[in-house]
Amino acid sequence: VPKRRTSSAMRRVKQMVALLLLSMCAEGLVSRSVMRMHDFDFDVAIVGCGVGGHGAALHARAMGLKTCVLSGGDVGGTCVNRGCVPSKALLAAAGRVREMKDEMHLKAMGISLSDVAYDREGVAAHAKQLVSKVRGGLEGSLQRLGVEVIPKLGAYAGAHTLDVGNGETVTAQDIVLAPGSIPFVPPGIEMDGETVYTSDEALDLEHVPEYAAIIGSGIIGLEFSDVYTALGSEVTFVEAVDDLMPAFDREIARLAERLLLTPRGIDYRTGVFASKVTAGKRGERPVIIETIDAKTKEPVETLEVDACLVATGRVANTKALKLEDQGIELVRGVVQVDETMRVKTGPDGDVVPNLYCIGDANGIQMLAHTASAQGISAIENICGRHHVVDHESIPAACFTHPEVAQVGLDEKQAKQRAADEGFTLGKAISHFRANSKALAENEGDGIVKILYNKDTNQIVGAHIIGLHAADLIQEVANAKHAKTPITDLAFTTHTHPTLSEVVDAAFKEAVGMHAH
Repeated sequence: VPKRRTSSAMRRVKQMVALLLLSMCAEGLVSRSVMRMHDFDFDVAIVGCGVGGHGAALHARAMGLKTCVLSGGDVGGTCVNRGCVPSKALLAAAGRVREMKDEMHLKAMGISLSDVAYDREGVAAHAKQLVSKVRGGLEGSLQRLGVEVIPKLGAYAGAHTLDVGNGETVTAQDIVLAPGSIPFVPPGIEMDGETVYTSDEALDLEHVPEYAAIIGSGIIGLEFSDVYTALGSEVTFVEAVDDLMPAFDREIARLAERLLLTPRGIDYRTGVFASKVTAGKRGERPVIIETIDAKTKEPVETLEVDACLVATGRVANTKALKLEDQGIELVRGVVQVDETMRVKTGPDGDVVPNLYCIGDANGIQMLAHTASAQGISAIENICGRHHVVDHESIPAACFTHPEVAQVGLDEKQAKQRAADEGFTLGKAISHFRANSKALAENEGDGIVKILYNKDTNQIVGAHIIGLHAADLIQEVANAKHAKTPITDLAFTTHTHPTLSEVVDAAFKEAVGMHAH
């Protein structure tokens, strides 16, 4: 009997020690490898080193996990090397050119300039230098924190295992897939990378076309239209759906057309497919774009342009993961996950133990900062702290001049939710033309639009077009995530004179107050 009591007591002690160690792991005080809870090479192995993979790696190290990243030789991924970062450099340079060429705008501020010119190679070099600097920063942060960067691709080879080629494997207690996405090119489009190309090639700015067609009027297409027109190009959009700028709230899209397209001479075709695109030869023959009606499939017209940017969205970059070889079903290349980023065997399948997928590859929301948020969330769940990303409170931005930004539902979606859930939808609008800072910049175009539940005073969506909209949206996104009632937000104090007062004016408008 005493022996049984001792055995029972020892079991309780062991359980308490195990719980303590698990708690210490969750708090980042020790790693799983230190605890000798497994014999794998790493606690966490991350496939892909874009913003999502990098964010996951940083948080894994903060939690004390022994971590490796299989970068495939592409530290920084799409965002740093072929997306967000270089595009912002081009937009910044092109924006300066546009401002300095706007004689009326400058004259109103008492400024006059003689001829304004730009050096295409210098603009392109600015983007390349920024990429190099940011990528170096990412690499340095991983090294300083002790993340092992393996410059190889990793294919999923079953539980806890990644095949890195040549008969070599990497093993880990948990695996996070973060392979990102690649541009989608519809059938019938002949790509040559010079006259017909995607954003990957366009960011090199090897050429500024005299006349460019952009297939797709989403954020990528709009940003390049901003760059091209600032640098002197004529632009035509070819959009398959009936609405131009389909990603935007309709009211914002109408205002964006007036501010971003009409004054720049940009024309467009909506409701048509580019059924066939034949590459040209720079300086010798044009690119031929044959279009058909999106509904009837009847021929519409043929366009001849100097260059064609294909901006028709992106698709998950999952082929090299070889997940289907392990019985994991993909939907159009997209990995199916649950709310905690755990991979499932299919849309209605079971969870695959110790396997997570973040970022563009899971198709939830193709934004770099969403990938980072999902990476942090995956690590939280690996450490035993249940976490779910609030995707509806993640903002998105289009860095045109002026910028466009949004968070949550658009007005059409908000009306539908109000009808479905039985609440009264409120709407408040404020104008940049009433803001002192905007007027000082001679940038009075634009609005802030807040959509909210009148019954609970919770924000359901917000949309901004105007100067620095991408920065202004963050305040609303944070308030939405924190579930701060708009009745409280209306009484917050904003610095005067700043653009943030346009947001303040919308908050106050929502509750019947007046902003000065």
